[in-house]
Amino acid sequence: MASDRWEPAAFKARVDDVLRLFVSEEAERFTAIDPALGPVAEQLELAVADGKRLRAAFCYWGWRAVGQPDSHALVRAAASMELVHAAAVVHDDLIDDSALRHGRPTAHVALRDAVRRRPRAAAAAGSLAMLVGDLLMGLAGELFATSGLPAAYLARARPLWSVLARELIAGECLEILRTGTKPDTADSLKVIRYKTAKYSVEHPLLIGGALAGAGDRLREGFSAYGVPLGEAFQLRDDLLGLFGSPERTGKAGTDDLCGTRPTALLAETWRAAGADERRQLRRLLGRRGMDEDGLHAVREVMLRLGAPGRVEDMIAARTADALGALQGLNIPAPAAEALTTLAHSVTARTS
Repeated sequence: MASDRWEPAAFKARVDDVLRLFVSEEAERFTAIDPALGPVAEQLELAVADGKRLRAAFCYWGWRAVGQPDSHALVRAAASMELVHAAAVVHDDLIDDSALRHGRPTAHVALRDAVRRRPRAAAAAGSLAMLVGDLLMGLAGELFATSGLPAAYLARARPLWSVLARELIAGECLEILRTGTKPDTADSLKVIRYKTAKYSVEHPLLIGGALAGAGDRLREGFSAYGVPLGEAFQLRDDLLGLFGSPERTGKAGTDDLCGTRPTALLAETWRAAGADERRQLRRLLGRRGMDEDGLHAVREVMLRLGAPGRVEDMIAARTADALGALQGLNIPAPAAEALTTLAHSVTARTS
């Protein structure tokens, strides 16, 4: 990055280059063990082929907000956040039995071809996908450790990786435990906070800041900005999941409904629903293979009860909280500008 001006496309290209080279080399080492591992190695590479690289961006600007300069080593360290995300996505798609991601078959679906002649082929493919996610998480740590940053810098940030992993897994566990239970907005927001919000915004910022030697006050500010913004990000994702275009999101619009997942959108719908509407929702939710008519019926109930509008209000309030926290930070202007732009881009997106 030749200047302090935030250029998202140029930054994304840098992260893409790091990930493509690193993962392709690891995939070659993996298949060198045995050519039969080829389909698994292919899923490793596909797992990092797409993405907006938002988590890497937050890590990068956590570093720059402390006053540190741009560096290739930092971009490599920031790119490791995308491997964490790739691992989480592979595991999440497996847990939710989602069929599509970025418009392509998810890892556990694609890997069925590799085991199609085996007994319990779907379970075997799921096991392979689980291991793909595990390997991606291991590679995240490897890329971070070999980024080229000084060992003393890496040591400052390493404890945060344990926090990230603990909270990410806790959020995924909470979603599993609360799926299919009575919808509750507070419970849904807690799942959002731990499953997505923290590892998407707060933790990358804190890791970037720790690498750069951020003080307590700045770290507190990163959390005050990152947690509400991460929640707004996932609330937007939930809205897009039901009301967005699958051509733009690359995911099936019925996933959350078929799985009866504990989203705030569903919880707000349930809270406002009367007895007849709850009976209708019970008939529709959790059905495998929900068709367009079923999706339309649930959307109609949600719109009639004003649930999407209330979720939009949650997004707006959390975005305002994040931007308010950002204004209170004494950070270089380029970092403040970039974090402001990122806040708007993650909450106003259409895919």
